[in-house]
Amino acid sequence: MNFDHRHHDDEPEVNLIPLIDVLLVILIFLAASTSFTRTRQLQVALPQAQAEALDARPALTLAISQDGQFALDGHYIEQSNGQSLAQALRAAAAAQPGAALNIDADGRTPHATVVQALEAARVAGIGQIHFLTQFQP
Repeated sequence: MNFDHRHHDDEPEVNLIPLIDVLLVILIFLAASTSFTRTRQLQVALPQAQAEALDARPALTLAISQDGQFALDGHYIEQSNGQSLAQALRAAAAAQPGAALNIDADGRTPHATVVQALEAARVAGIGQIHFLTQFQP
C-alpha cells in the first residue's frame, strides 16, 4: 500500500473560453434586438442651402403654400389634388419638353403635400426635380 500523502499544489484552472462565448452571444443578441429610432419630440429647423444657381435650361416652377394649395408657373391650380396637379404638370411638360421642375414649398407645408407633388411629377413624366430654398450667404 502506498500511502503517499504528497500534496500537489493544484491550483484551480479558470477556463475563459466558455465565458467569452457567452459574452459574444449576449453581445450578438443585444446588437440584433436593438432598435434605432429617431427622437420625434424635437423641434427641427431645416438648414439653409448654399448652392450654385440652377442652369439656364427651361424649368417649371411649382409653388406649394402651407395649406396645400398649388400654383404652377404663377397660375393657381383650382383643385389641389394629385390628379389635377398631374394633368397640369403633364400639359406644361408637353409645352416645354425636357424642362425640370422647381418646387418652391413653404417651410410649414405638410410633408404629404410635397410627396403628392413628387408623385404628380412622376406621373407627368418629369424626371428632374429641384427644391428651391432661401439663400443664406
